[in-house]
Amino acid sequence: MSFHSLFKAAAVAGLAAVASITTASAADLTVGANIGNVPWEFQDETGKTVGFEVDLATEVANRLGKTIAFENIPFNGLFSAVQSGRIDMAVSSITITKKRLESVSFAQPYYDSDQSLTVAASSGLKSVDDMNGKVIGVDTGSTGDIWATENSDKYGFAEIRRYEGLAPAMLDLTAGRIDGYVSDIPALLYYTKDKPNLAVVERITTGEQYSMMFAKDAELATQVNDVLTELKKEGYISGLHEKWFGAQPEETTSTVSILEMPKL
Repeated sequence: MSFHSLFKAAAVAGLAAVASITTASAADLTVGANIGNVPWEFQDETGKTVGFEVDLATEVANRLGKTIAFENIPFNGLFSAVQSGRIDMAVSSITITKKRLESVSFAQPYYDSDQSLTVAASSGLKSVDDMNGKVIGVDTGSTGDIWATENSDKYGFAEIRRYEGLAPAMLDLTAGRIDGYVSDIPALLYYTKDKPNLAVVERITTGEQYSMMFAKDAELATQVNDVLTELKKEGYISGLHEKWFGAQPEETTSTVSILEMPKL
C-alpha cells in the first residue's frame, strides 16, 4: 500500500477514534494537556480541541481499543497529575530529560526540537545577546524556563516572568510588558506565521525530543511505545508532521526513526 493510502486509512481510523472521545470520568484513557499549546493541542475556532498531539494520542488510543478524553492542565501541573494517577498520560510538547526520567516514564520520542526567542518585530532585537537588561517571558517549569534561569546571568536578563501557556505570554509581548519570549521553536514558528508584528529571531539549540509522559514504570508506557513504533512504520506520524507543519520530516529525525524507550 502506498504512503498516501496508508495515511488516508489511518486518518479514517483517527476520525473513528475522535468520535469515541468522551468525558474524562467515562473514558478509558485520560490525557492531560496544556490546551493552548499550538500546534500541539489547542482549540480551533469552533472550540474543538485539535493539534498534532491530539491527533496522535487519539490514534494511539484507537489502536489500543480505548476511548480517550483530554483534560486541560497547566504545563507545570502535568507532572504531579501523572504521578498521582489523576491522568493516565500527558502530552504538551514535553521534553524528555534525565531529571524527569527519575520520577516519570516516557515512550519513544516523536519530535526533535530546540528553544527560540520571539520578540516584537519593531523592537530591533535580533538575538539573546540583545536581551541584556530586558524582561524575558517563559512557560512555568518548561525547558525554556530552565534554559532562561540557567543563562540569566550570562545574558543579563533583568527579569524572568513565568506564564501558564503561550497565549498570555503573547498578550504581554504584544503589549510591551515583556521584551522577549523563550519557548519551543515549532510552536512559535506556527503561531507567528500570520502575525507580522511578531518575529522568531533566534533558534536556541538545546537538542530536545518530545514524547508522551506516564507514571514511573507504568505498563501503559510500554504499550504506547509499541503503538508508536507501528505508527512510524506506517508513516502515520510523518503524515501528521506534513499536516501540521506543511512539510515531510527529515528521515533522520525521531518523527521517522524507530527508537528505544528513554531510560536513565
